Amino acid sequence: MALFKKKNYIRINPNRNQAPTVKPEVPDNLWAKCPNCKHMLYTKDIGLEKICPYCSYNFRISAWERIAITIDEKSFEEWDNDLFTQDPLDFPGYQEKVRTMQEKTGLDEAVLTGRATIHDADLAIGIMDSHFIMGSMGTVVGEKITRLFEKATDLKLPVVIFTASGGARMQEGILSLMQMAKISAAVKRHSEAGLFYLTVLTDPTTGGVTASFAMEGDIILAEPQSLIGFAGRRVIEQTIKQELPEDFQKAEFLLKHGFVDQIVPRTQLKTRIYQLLQLHTERKWGEQ
Repeated sequence: MALFKKKNYIRINPNRNQAPTVKPEVPDNLWAKCPNCKHMLYTKDIGLEKICPYCSYNFRISAWERIAITIDEKSFEEWDNDLFTQDPLDFPGYQEKVRTMQEKTGLDEAVLTGRATIHDADLAIGIMDSHFIMGSMGTVVGEKITRLFEKATDLKLPVVIFTASGGARMQEGILSLMQMAKISAAVKRHSEAGLFYLTVLTDPTTGGVTASFAMEGDIILAEPQSLIGFAGRRVIEQTIKQELPEDFQKAEFLLKHGFVDQIVPRTQLKTRIYQLLQLHTERKWGEQ
């Protein structure tokens, strides 16, 4: 009878005074806080593109994550992954830091370069990763980007670069600053060959990268709300003795003042890049 049906009760552990043998675990990266609107977000809600559903803020993503959402599947052919970072100044702890970043990110350095397709349009692509020592530009980063332009020139390919950097790498001193001129020379040779160069500025793009190849594209796109500039806000305010606008160095501010051609949401970037490649190039994959 239902009257005498056994009810389910919560069982009390007779050994409750003893510490549990297995402790409950909470998975890492289950939640994320939006840096813009400060909402706490369940990571699955921000999707592969990692965009805040409340304010459309574009979270910083790794180079491999960028590859996954930007190019055609299995079309990426990596270039120059055999270059090794040196320590010209014998900077304390530098080599250990580089090795730690290599293990953490799966990259050999702060930029990933190679050849790929977007909707079958052939291109040379470079993607900087802010997770690798803040995407700072040392000698290997400079060499990889220079070689990217040189190979693209030889193969008559357009170049697309996603920038994300804190600037030149202080651990390599003047050698890191020399990369600005070296890359700019390679960009010039690529341009003289009549080839297209597109830059996509992501958060953050600052320092020597901004002062060189990031702003040398034939067309310059940016992701929404990206921090873009050379010197830091505080340094500029202390230098000019004036308070800067709240949105200073944001992508929207640069668009208003003519430094950026268009701001494109991350979900639309692949399509927009393809459209620009179609407008500025005629060459298809496999043609010699």
